[in-house]
This record gives sequence, C-alpha cells and structure tokens, in this order.
Amino acid sequence: MKQRKTKIITQHGKEVEAIAPMILSVSRATDVPAFYSEWFFNRLERGYCRWRNPFNGGDIYVSFENVQFIVFWSKNPAPLIPYISRLQEHGINCYIQYTLNDYEDERLEPGVPPLRHRIETFKRLAEMPGVGAVVWRSDPLILTDKIGIDDLLRKIDRIGNQLTGYSEKLVFSFADIAPYRKVSGNLTSHGINYQEWSKSAMLDFARQLSELNHRNSWNFRLTTCAEKIDLGEYGIAHNRCIDDELIVRIAWQDAELMKHLGMYICQSTPDLFGQPTLPEGAISLDGDRYAVRTRHNRDSGQRKLCGCIAAKDIGQYNTCPHGCLYCYANTSPDSAHRNFLHHNPDAETIIN
Repeated sequence: MKQRKTKIITQHGKEVEAIAPMILSVSRATDVPAFYSEWFFNRLERGYCRWRNPFNGGDIYVSFENVQFIVFWSKNPAPLIPYISRLQEHGINCYIQYTLNDYEDERLEPGVPPLRHRIETFKRLAEMPGVGAVVWRSDPLILTDKIGIDDLLRKIDRIGNQLTGYSEKLVFSFADIAPYRKVSGNLTSHGINYQEWSKSAMLDFARQLSELNHRNSWNFRLTTCAEKIDLGEYGIAHNRCIDDELIVRIAWQDAELMKHLGMYICQSTPDLFGQPTLPEGAISLDGDRYAVRTRHNRDSGQRKLCGCIAAKDIGQYNTCPHGCLYCYANTSPDSAHRNFLHHNPDAETIIN
C-alpha cells in the first residue's frame, strides 16, 4: 500500500511534509500505553508527531489526519484506560496486544506491576466500550535451567483460567536469544542460564498447550508470532499481530478504511436451512454480512516470518523502562531509564 503524504504546520509554525497513515502501531519499539499515554494523546490533539528513524537518525513527521485505526502494544496498559474515550471522539477504533507473562519469581520483567493487577487491567479493558479486542500474548516463552516446559504450561494455565471469556486469542513465541548478543549478555550478567528451543521441545510444548486449551475449555485461538515452525497439526496457526481480519471485524462499517485494506463487504444469502452461505476465505461479520479480501496487505518491511499488515509504528527504541531482561529494543535498562526521565509529554517526539 502506497504511503500517503500531506503538508502540516508544526507547533513551531514550520510547514513540513508528513506521511499520513490510516493505521498506527503504538508500538513495537516501546511501551507507549504504560509510559507515554499522555504524550501520545497530546500528539493526537496536535494532529501529528515526529518519529526518529533508528537506522539513519533522520526525522519523519507523521500526520494523524487520516488515522482510522490503532493497534496498541503493552505489558501494562492501565495508564491508557482514562484516554480510551478520546479515541471515540476522534472516530478511531483500536485493539490491544497485551503481553501478559508470569515471570514474577524469576524477575525477568522487574518493572511490570504484579500479575494480579495486570490480569485485572486486562479484564477492565476487555469490558470497555471503544476497545474492539484485547489479545493475550504469552511472549516470549523462555527456557532456562529453572524454567522448563512444564513450568511454562503451569504459568499459562494460571493466567488462562482467569482470562477465559475476556480474549479470543492466545499468541505466543519461542525466545530466540542467540542472534541478539545484547540480550544474551544481559541475561547472562543477571545469572539467567537460558536455553535455546529445539524443534522437538517446540512440538512438545505445542501439543501440551493445545491439550490444555481443550481440557480447560478456554477455546482460545492459538497462534504463533513470527515462528517458522508449522504447528498446524495441533490447531496452531501463524499470527498477524497487526491483523486486517481483526480490523475488519471491528471496523467494517468504516468504508474508507475497508477500501484502504482492499476489503469488500458483502451480504450473505441463506441456504435452504436458513443458514448464511459464505465463500471460501470470507471473514464473517455481524448479522448476515461478511468481508472478502481482494488483496494481501502484508508489510514487506517487517521480518520475513512476520505476517503483519502495513502500519506506521511511531515508537522509539531505547525508551522503555520496564527493564525486561530479554528486551531487544533497549541498548541497556539504564539508558532506557535515562531517556524516560528526560521525556517531555509536550514534545513532538518521545525523546528529543
């Protein structure tokens, strides 16, 4: 999808060119809901933000004039709750990718609130008007000398039993640590003896998770994030975290957004028994409507195994002070904390 462009006047009175996306990702690079909700909604009122390219250091202005949908990512979206109604005022729909892990005993995520608080936040968000969906992410799944497959399943079991009825999907990924030297070094320096996942271990985990999902009657749709391994025999699919199917289910009445996504909304005709008839690959919507995808929207700029559709991410690396020991988005926990302390919620960008 070709990126739209427009002209904007900045808060400093300067006319600049800006990209004008319809879908925002907020954000893979940092936890905006947890730490920068005030900043983001200040920028939403201003109508734009400035984003710094992590590869060349160049600045890009992002106009919000065309934004119709936002995918939020967070481990603690509680600070987002007071702002949700503002999205409705702007006619913007959203869903939330909520990473909810139980690594409290191992202190792999030292900056997140207690698990019981995070579960309560999940439930509150799932029941709020204006939030189309809250997707549970158990991500990443880490093996160590103290965390085995059975331990991970017990942790998921504990959370899953409390989220039944609050989420339709469970997304997970297997920690791939070796390619990320700073992650490996950070874990090792904290005495975490991690282990890489073998194919047999992945298959064993997937089989037991599928059985757990069935036995507990969770009925979550199980999916993996950016994983090469095929787990289809266990009913586990490859996920699109920024997902045009979920977006159309939430916002199918937005004609402009549907045109942007290449989605065609149709009305089904009942069969002899009064049941709706849908073509293969159709996305079932409210009542007797369904959507047909007329093109693929995969974002070619993401990793090869990532199934996400195109969206503009406005986060900045090295700004999340959760301090997760496995984080790939920070040079170090200390540098992220320093950047957070210098953050100005009225600035054009998360960090200047």
